Amino acid sequence: MYTSQHFEKYNLINGVWDEMYNENHVVRDHYKKVIEYLGQESAEDLNKKEELAKRLFMTQGITFTVYNSGEGIEKIFPFDIIPRVITAAEWAFVEKGIKQRLNALNLFLKDIYHNQFIIKDGVVPIDIVYSCPHFLREMYQLNVPYDVYVHIAGIDLIRDYDGTFYVLEDNLRTPSGVSYMLENREITKRLFPDLLPHCGVRSVTEYPSILYKNLQALSPRQNSNPTIVLLSPGIYNSAYFEHTTLARLMGVELVEGRDLVVNNHKVYMKTTTGLQQVDVIYRRVDDDFLDPLVFNPQSVLGVAGLMGAYRKGNVAIVNAIGNGVADDKATYIYVPDMIRYYLNEEPLLKNVPTHRLSNTDEREHVFENINKMVIKKTNESGGYGMLMGHSASQEEIAKYKIEILKDPRNFIAQPTISLSAAPCYINGALQPRRIDLRPYALCGPDGIEIVPGGLTRVALTEGSLVVNSSQGGGSKDTWVLA
Repeated sequence: MYTSQHFEKYNLINGVWDEMYNENHVVRDHYKKVIEYLGQESAEDLNKKEELAKRLFMTQGITFTVYNSGEGIEKIFPFDIIPRVITAAEWAFVEKGIKQRLNALNLFLKDIYHNQFIIKDGVVPIDIVYSCPHFLREMYQLNVPYDVYVHIAGIDLIRDYDGTFYVLEDNLRTPSGVSYMLENREITKRLFPDLLPHCGVRSVTEYPSILYKNLQALSPRQNSNPTIVLLSPGIYNSAYFEHTTLARLMGVELVEGRDLVVNNHKVYMKTTTGLQQVDVIYRRVDDDFLDPLVFNPQSVLGVAGLMGAYRKGNVAIVNAIGNGVADDKATYIYVPDMIRYYLNEEPLLKNVPTHRLSNTDEREHVFENINKMVIKKTNESGGYGMLMGHSASQEEIAKYKIEILKDPRNFIAQPTISLSAAPCYINGALQPRRIDLRPYALCGPDGIEIVPGGLTRVALTEGSLVVNSSQGGGSKDTWVLA
């Protein structure tokens, strides 16, 4: 094992894939340059870098909102200064696997809202689709531009004890976190300006320009300079910092529902010089709140009549409405079958083994082995509503079982996966902490592009497996080597 004052507390976790060390306690080749650099830095130097990172996050307002926290509305996003390093070969495999998966999911969404061949052929059960609250009949037979439903996807990946990549979940509605990927890189450039080019780290900064190019291509009017807006729920949304960042980087207007109006099935933005027709809406508002005339009548976040303009093809909406049926955790079980059905290929990226609790036999098996299971609600995100069987009390388990029996379709169970660990700088020393990875894929008329990197989320609490920022997790920069 590498010897340096920073590594004295670095104890490998049994049965866990370590991103930095191999099974013989030797530093993996792709981490060597980073480790050599860190070995030359004193603890005082690294502490200064950590302090600088905190100050930069504070002054730039890089925050997220926690609704159920007593600590106030906004929190600084915890950042670990040690990058997570991925080899070119590992990335090539991940990229290929994500593209395959997204192709199948896009085909599934088109099929499910049109001919429903996959249901007729018995590949995906009809009750899984029709019982999903995000399957919207308003989208049935509605054609979307270029048949692209998922324009922006965040696919959560983890590695098991043997280094195998698994897809933990698909985020196909309004995936968040990309601004933290971009800001993490900018801050790392300030902390380690020489190390990035020395290691041959690939750039992620093209993300906003690729997204803007794709949004432009969706304009229903043949216009060289279409009007594109980013529709945000407003300042109290947990990802508002991200909304402002992306709008600024793309050079598009950041709007809220009250800034838009629909007239004669066309969407207009209110400006100081009058109404301006909107061609493309990159929306960060959930389906339920988009149009009070069609969905939730109490919504003040959306635009009355928006669905009518969308149906007429007068405005493009990104991501498409109704995508939630494809990233429902009960649908997730069938994604490998979708890949075989639509693409006639074997899935490159594996699913985590998953149990449907609406199936009596599977539910009994899960209840018998609940201490080894993670149980999730099929339509929750952000780490809310989970039961971590290995750390839950008997009372918590008993209460959760009652909730499951009320509505079994609303829950899935997965065996506790031993997330891989990466070095983090904590209390003046390098220590292993569990991580996952969310790469961001952009789908446009010309195909799928994935910037080489993503958001590596970190469970900063020792022994924890929960990486969500809303549950005390943080993040680190993700380096993909050329």
